[in-house]
Amino acid sequence: MKLSGKALAIILLFIGLVLVNYLAANLPARLDTTAERIYTLSSGTQGLLAKIEEPITLDFYFTKSANGLPIAYKNYATRVEEMLRQYARASRGKITLNVIDPRPDTPEEERATAARIQPQLIPTTGEQIQFGLVATQADQQKTLSALNPQREQFLEYDLSQLIYSVQQIDKKKLGLLTSLPLQGTSPQEAQMMMMMRQQPQPGQFVTAEWEKTFQIIRIESTATELPAGLDALAVIHPQNFAPKLQFAVDQFILGGRPVFLAVDPASQYFKRQSNPQQSMLGSPTPNVSSDFAPLLSAYGINYDPQKIVGDLENATQVQTQGGQLARYPVWLNLRRGNFNATSAPTGQLNSALFIEPGFLTAQTGATTTFTPLVESSAQSGDVAAMALQFSQPDAIARQITPTGKKTLAALVTGKFKTAFPAGAPQDTDKKDAGPASTPAPTTPALNESKTTSTLFVIADTDWLFDDYSIRKMNFFGQTAAEPFNDNLAFAANTLEFLSGSSDLISLRGKGNSVRPFEVVRTMEIEANKKYQEKLTALESRLQQVQTKLSELQGKKGEANKLVASPEITKAIGDFQKQQATLQSERREIRRALREDIDALENRLLFINLLASPLLIGAFGIWFARARKISR
Repeated sequence: MKLSGKALAIILLFIGLVLVNYLAANLPARLDTTAERIYTLSSGTQGLLAKIEEPITLDFYFTKSANGLPIAYKNYATRVEEMLRQYARASRGKITLNVIDPRPDTPEEERATAARIQPQLIPTTGEQIQFGLVATQADQQKTLSALNPQREQFLEYDLSQLIYSVQQIDKKKLGLLTSLPLQGTSPQEAQMMMMMRQQPQPGQFVTAEWEKTFQIIRIESTATELPAGLDALAVIHPQNFAPKLQFAVDQFILGGRPVFLAVDPASQYFKRQSNPQQSMLGSPTPNVSSDFAPLLSAYGINYDPQKIVGDLENATQVQTQGGQLARYPVWLNLRRGNFNATSAPTGQLNSALFIEPGFLTAQTGATTTFTPLVESSAQSGDVAAMALQFSQPDAIARQITPTGKKTLAALVTGKFKTAFPAGAPQDTDKKDAGPASTPAPTTPALNESKTTSTLFVIADTDWLFDDYSIRKMNFFGQTAAEPFNDNLAFAANTLEFLSGSSDLISLRGKGNSVRPFEVVRTMEIEANKKYQEKLTALESRLQQVQTKLSELQGKKGEANKLVASPEITKAIGDFQKQQATLQSERREIRRALREDIDALENRLLFINLLASPLLIGAFGIWFARARKISR
């Protein structure tokens, strides 16, 4: 059978399209035209992969053969696999990728379970799937136990963090320098308190969270230097630190090691230690605020320890002394919109509670990069810390003039200038040792950062305490904690993020591969507005009838039957008719909404299906005409 020229051209065109798709899927080169460059490895990841010394094996488990698998999981699994193949290519042979389908009752499923991959339930079928990643280097193994499409924007960070963590053998050392009893009473203090028949203070749960990842080295506030070998440092509520200790912290930061700094204009812990009667009698009260002025100023950060943020939108409801409920604008009940969605420590947080926090701003002309991580709402202002002492919540609210969002926590990075340009402070307490004394040799002081320095700073410390983050429960003599917000997660996320490599710190969350359909969302919002007022009226009428019914409950007749007057019976009947009418109207609005959306989706589907053939046909016509003209 002899094919005509046109038929042969069509067949060759089809074969060409198949080959183009095959080559596009397998060539190492990629063209990423997405807005957030979600398919391109960041420079931080590339730097991390270049530092791998020993080979790493990645076992990617996904039960793709499961029945009724949601399309979101299928698409995300493809996205993860493509990203992992990019990692393998960029590692230049240091990473080996194994893609495994752990079907039920197979050795692959047993291997996934042994590696602590957590089964995930498919709601539609009730079937369980395994969707996770295991990294192995020598005898070290780390696991991402459950991959989830909701965390897609942090996919690159999670993968890079896993590869980095599998190369770490020992726990990192975290220096904890604080004037607050986060670790509880020290052993020496506890012994003294027991002798005085006092009860030692227990530690806060936040330190237990940190101990899962770090070896915590306690540093006394009277120290003049930092212990050697620290990987990260947490400075919390610094008060009366000696200049030499401040200098040691400054040099630690300039040396390129990360610091977690928490200051506070009004620590609730120290407020509880103070006695209001003493202040009324003229006696000095404990200092409830903290600052790290020399370092913050040198690093381009403004902070006023006498100013507190008041947020009218995120005010927490509290009970006043008179037993009334009132919104307290200096206790901030923060929600998802207050957190930086593109930063790993805050991107997945939903809530937090900050108590009388301060705020931070970047100095004009600062050379460091100031990235807000937590902000108050636009309905925020500031109030003097002294004004809170004798004011009621409603009076404090009247003092607040909204001036816009306030930064409560920030990540500051870049090349820092030292806070001690004249060098290490002199030891003024040391007596003159005479001319024969010879000073011990010291390492030259750094005047600026050797590499990129990283400082996390937050203007509140109360959020680290159990009172504002967990509910404690007792089970058979064991104390368990139930978080009622994300304070603990924020603390753990931040220090894990800071303690990672500088390459990891440079990573930011990216967008999702599934783009929101803004036109459809707008249509749904407009339709919701149409019937929201009617729904509100319906709920109001329902409340009225429920009130009347509760009044009738006290009127019982024979056989304990409810006795209702004809008027109430008629009111209930009328209400039921109104409810049915409103529900019918709501169904009509929703039906019209779905019709508009379905019509739009069908038009887009039609355009999408025809786009490629039309473009190819247009190219063919142009090519045919060009050939005729050339002849």
